[in-house]
Amino acid sequence: MRRRYLLFALALSACHAWERAADTRRPPNVVMIISDDQAWTDFGFMGHEEIRTPHIDALAARSLVFERGYVPSSLCRPSLATMITGLYPHEHKITGNDPPRGEPRDRMLRHIDAVATLPKLLASQGYVSLQTGKWWEGNCRCGGFTDGMTHGERARGGRHGDEGLKIGRETMQPIYDFIAERGQQPFFLWYAPFLPHSPHNPPDRLLRKYSRDGKSLHVSKYEAMCEWFDESCGQLLSHLREQGLAQDTLVVFVVDNGWIQRSDAKGYAPRSKRSPYEGGVRTPIMLSWPGHIVPGRRADYASSVDLAPTILRACGVEPPDSMSGVDLLSDGGREVVFGELFTHDVADLDRPTRGLQSRYVIRDGWKLISPQAGSGAAELYDLSADPHERVDLAGERPQRAASLQRELDRWWRLEG
Repeated sequence: MRRRYLLFALALSACHAWERAADTRRPPNVVMIISDDQAWTDFGFMGHEEIRTPHIDALAARSLVFERGYVPSSLCRPSLATMITGLYPHEHKITGNDPPRGEPRDRMLRHIDAVATLPKLLASQGYVSLQTGKWWEGNCRCGGFTDGMTHGERARGGRHGDEGLKIGRETMQPIYDFIAERGQQPFFLWYAPFLPHSPHNPPDRLLRKYSRDGKSLHVSKYEAMCEWFDESCGQLLSHLREQGLAQDTLVVFVVDNGWIQRSDAKGYAPRSKRSPYEGGVRTPIMLSWPGHIVPGRRADYASSVDLAPTILRACGVEPPDSMSGVDLLSDGGREVVFGELFTHDVADLDRPTRGLQSRYVIRDGWKLISPQAGSGAAELYDLSADPHERVDLAGERPQRAASLQRELDRWWRLEG
């Protein structure tokens, strides 16, 4: 009797082990949600008192949230290229939105062809992939996507997304069709809608919610756009639940770069987009995978350069050695963050440093902004006490500034 029980227990254990092994052979679907031009403060779960983002707030509640996330560049094209490659801008060489004057845009596409991307690497595990929304690198297949909305043809308006920019604003149907037609294959979805990016033309029903006497119309429109983006995220996440895919899907959330809306005019205020300040480079980073990731908030730093290796390892793919980011799920966050900003138009397609404007480093709550030589003095901020960088302490804390500068330079010599 005892022997029969032991054999049964061993068989049951083997069965459970097989089930666990089978689970490891079923990698998750991956959905990357990328907000376009939104400040790190402009979400309900980050404490904004007026902007309503109930769907993203609900995602945050079931996610591992890094409130202190960063992007290395606060310009959309290099920032998005970092997310898809796991490389810093100087490494993937996509440093600006547009080519040098007189250079054809197609010449810029050789850089995305030369590097590994998430869709290319996930294809080795049988993934199919869909690009929607913002995409600067020509046709979506240039990035390794098996399907996509962006054709990239200059003669038909191809620059930064073309047909893809309809997602979220006009339709969600391409995503629904892709999910329905993929069969049993795991999928990677790039959801980078042109939201809340300008033009700030929200539906009237939303604009009315944010308008009142004495309030800037420009601010009201921007805030309404943030809720419009949230609604589109709700549509996407609801569809995953309706299709029975929510439990099998890793959802990643990030913003490509910050935006502080001017109150007196259209456009962004200083110290936001295209700047090294928190209003330009800080973003919440979230990862949700029910049953696999324990929800909570982390005080550690995270960088968008960490997203590709984190996603790949979750999907059973070993990241290439070229990716220096950490695995946010197994390693936790990082102790130090680095960033680099370049000119809007690329100065030199093959020598990124020619367009370098500034670099930044963050450690232990302290942030050093180091401009390119000859273009100003370094700035030092105590982010723990001064999260909006109002008081430059470089003159008062020269040793701290010098220490961070040395660390930034060591990284730059190794990586630059």
